[in-house]
Amino acid sequence: MKINKIKVNSYGKLKEKEINLNDGINIIYGKNEAGKSTLLKFIINTFYGISKNKKGKEYSDFEKFKPWFGEEFSGKIEYELNSHQKFEVYRDFKKKNPQIYNKNKEDISKEFNIDKNKGNEFFYEQTNVDEELFLSTLVVGQTESKLEKQEQSMLVQKISNLVGTGNDNVSYKIAIDRINRRRLDEIGTDKSREKPINILERKIQNLEKEKEELEKYENLKYEIEENKNNLKEEIIKLENENNLLKGIKIIFEKENLEKEKIKIKENIKNENNKKINLIKNEIENIKSENKNILELNSENINYNKKIKEKIKKEKNKINKKIILIFLSIILLNILQFIFIKNQIFNYIFLLTVPMDLIFSVYYKNKMNKEIKNNEKNNFNNFNEINYEIKNKENEINILEKNNIEIENEIANIKNKLILNINLEKEKIKNNYINKIEKNKLNNIMNSENINLDIENLQEILNDKKLELNSLNLEQKNIEPKLDNLSKLEEELVNDKEKMSTLKKEILSFDLAKEILEASYERMKNSITPKFTQELSNVISEITDKKYKNVTFNDEEGLIIELETGNYIPVSKLSIGTIDQLYLSLRLSMAEEISNEKLPIILDEAFAYYDDERLKNILEYINNKFRNHQAIIFTCTNREKKILNNLNVMFNYIEL
Repeated sequence: MKINKIKVNSYGKLKEKEINLNDGINIIYGKNEAGKSTLLKFIINTFYGISKNKKGKEYSDFEKFKPWFGEEFSGKIEYELNSHQKFEVYRDFKKKNPQIYNKNKEDISKEFNIDKNKGNEFFYEQTNVDEELFLSTLVVGQTESKLEKQEQSMLVQKISNLVGTGNDNVSYKIAIDRINRRRLDEIGTDKSREKPINILERKIQNLEKEKEELEKYENLKYEIEENKNNLKEEIIKLENENNLLKGIKIIFEKENLEKEKIKIKENIKNENNKKINLIKNEIENIKSENKNILELNSENINYNKKIKEKIKKEKNKINKKIILIFLSIILLNILQFIFIKNQIFNYIFLLTVPMDLIFSVYYKNKMNKEIKNNEKNNFNNFNEINYEIKNKENEINILEKNNIEIENEIANIKNKLILNINLEKEKIKNNYINKIEKNKLNNIMNSENINLDIENLQEILNDKKLELNSLNLEQKNIEPKLDNLSKLEEELVNDKEKMSTLKKEILSFDLAKEILEASYERMKNSITPKFTQELSNVISEITDKKYKNVTFNDEEGLIIELETGNYIPVSKLSIGTIDQLYLSLRLSMAEEISNEKLPIILDEAFAYYDDERLKNILEYINNKFRNHQAIIFTCTNREKKILNNLNVMFNYIEL
């Protein structure tokens, strides 16, 4: 498989960019921040889709590479499979699924599986390589030739699987561990505690002990049953007595309630009588204080007529006074004329006559007005007093009528009380006459302290119920064991058969391990030498034959032979050598992970290589992986110079 053309409409900092790639080695040169890593992400996200999940990072790929301005966020890749089938994948990164076209430009997107989370899986179906495996084998970045820890573990495991079993998805150790784990989980061992065989062993032991214990309770069962029956009879009698006492208590409470009602009504009657006496005293006080005003009414004299006569007398009295005064003034004037004979005084005295007349008229009117006002006030006072007395007399009448009603109500309550109480007592007595002995029944009916009797009886009843409950609990513990005795024996037989089956399964697991171990040994003898020889050849080429032999063992994994002949784990080599070794492992895996000859993408992967190591690895890629398209991202001209010196044809692109 190879990529023929990349068209970026808008992705991150890249806009309207077209790149044509060739077979063999393609060098994409650009200074730092020129967009090389962005272009690599574009390739990966076009094939597998872009994630909106941050995955522990500050920004997701979608947020990181979405253009700041404009709506366009898309691009296209044209590629060709080993079968020479050509495809174009166009992806609008704002949408989950891309559009896939064949060489005739027909949309064939629906021909591929669409995963709910991952979207269209066209590239996985064509190459059988998922995104995780693609990134961990075919894409090598700066300082990533040593692999991230998780990816390194995955690839080393796959290589170990290939070396040990011939299949990168089958691990001998994992298979053995799974057999041991299944045996531990499904059966158990002598050292385990909570596994099926351990649980079954303890269960059988417990059942045996339980069977022995059950035999001790057979006689006790009948004794408990007899005691229970006696207690039940006694409890029934006590409950009847208790219920009778409670019934009588209710009757007494009803009686007391009715008596309380009578008492309340009698209190109301007494209060009414007090009010009546109080109002009568108030009436007497009013009459005493207004005796003069009321006398007129008490003598049955027409009050209005009396008032008129009184006014007339007062007027006559005033008129007489005025006439007398007027005559006296005239007499004085006459005497003055006779004896004084002074003309001035005569005129003065003559003037006093009309003045006296005017004064007499004024005085008469004033006196008449005062008489009328006094009489009017007396009349109003009489009506008010009389009205107040009548209101209080009406209040007395209402209270007296209320008292009569209360007396009738009290009489009715007393009559009904006597009748109802006697009926209820007789009724409750008849209900228990056949349940309680006659003497005890009479004693209860005539109880003087019923609350104390109920309390004492309830205490006895509670003790009996506790005793019965204890017997029930004891019986509950015994009966299931006795009832399940035959089932227990049957269960013992079944469990012993299960134990026999488990032991047979243990033999099956042991046999499977033996067969697997024998198969593993045969595979190691046939496949491992071939694989390690191929890996040794790769290491020899890229290290100028400094390291010639790589092998594998179960304990340490990959080990390498030094020039001295000693073997050491790969982890003890220099950083540069480890880089080369792990890069060779990735390149070796490129041949194994897919039937397609997938592109190898190297993003600043040689930053820590000296010129000699870089020359060796480029020469190795050119010679060993001619069938793979190689895309090398770099910010230096070292790769270009070395390839030119080696006379290797390559495609050079500047961003």
